[in-house]
Amino acid sequence: MPTNRLQRSLRATFLGLATNATLMVVKFLAGFFGHSQALIADAVESLADIFSSIIVWRGLVVAATPPDEDHPYGHGKAEPLAAAIVSAMLLLAAGLIAYHSLQGIIKPRVAPSPWTLIILAVVIAIKETLFRFVLRESATVSSSAMETDAWHHRSDAITSAAAFIGITISLVGGPEYRHADNWAALLAACVIGFNGWRLLRPAFNELMDRAPDRKLIEQVRAVATTIPGVAGVEKTHVRKMGYQFFVDMHVEVDPQMTVETSHRIGHEVKDKVRAEIPSIRDVLIHIEPLGMAAKQGAKKHSTFNLQHPKSD
Repeated sequence: MPTNRLQRSLRATFLGLATNATLMVVKFLAGFFGHSQALIADAVESLADIFSSIIVWRGLVVAATPPDEDHPYGHGKAEPLAAAIVSAMLLLAAGLIAYHSLQGIIKPRVAPSPWTLIILAVVIAIKETLFRFVLRESATVSSSAMETDAWHHRSDAITSAAAFIGITISLVGGPEYRHADNWAALLAACVIGFNGWRLLRPAFNELMDRAPDRKLIEQVRAVATTIPGVAGVEKTHVRKMGYQFFVDMHVEVDPQMTVETSHRIGHEVKDKVRAEIPSIRDVLIHIEPLGMAAKQGAKKHSTFNLQHPKSD
């Protein structure tokens, strides 16, 4: 599975890289000779796509590296790190596009050429198709970095669509509407900036070990309680590492149980959880005597009352 996952991820990433490199050159030349600021801004966004695809590529390769002495939990964090960098690049691209668009609005300029609409129509079709393909692949392999890269493709399609609308308005409306494609590029910059911020948050959450969906935690607890000898599950902490999860669990057993028996139960819990939920890579079991948590809670409550006696 990991090898096939890496192959599928790299295939989608390299396809996006080659497409972005080609479209960047085409859009820049069309924008320069066709007098379209929106197309030039679109080319800048494609340049950001190229760097983002390279970052995603390296993130996927590093994340697939097996655990070693320095990284015993693996290198899975490389994926959300790549996603965070790409999201930041989306925000940067939005800022650059907005800056150049405002410059075009302030300064007098030549109206764009009609043939640039043909270029944009082709670009929109290609980028939307690429977005759907990469997004589908990201869902299949559960990659946050690929998902971010997919939305980068969608952002490119949005800027191209905005440029198409802006150029059309400027051509139909005449000299009074010659800045329409600049306003369209500015609107596209806002959309790109929003997507960058929207994708940056989950990447940071994963880097900060935010707990996954509560359903997964409840599923882990439910599987653990099916093992004979497990009296209860006190704590369950789950964190994501790339596309896999690591679990820390406190399992309650009979206080009179031997160490050997409780150790065997711990291994059974670990094996059953990993077998039932393949996305979980490892489970760390801590054995707790049944009722110990309640006693510790009562002790803390008693200490609190001693430190804060009630007033008469």
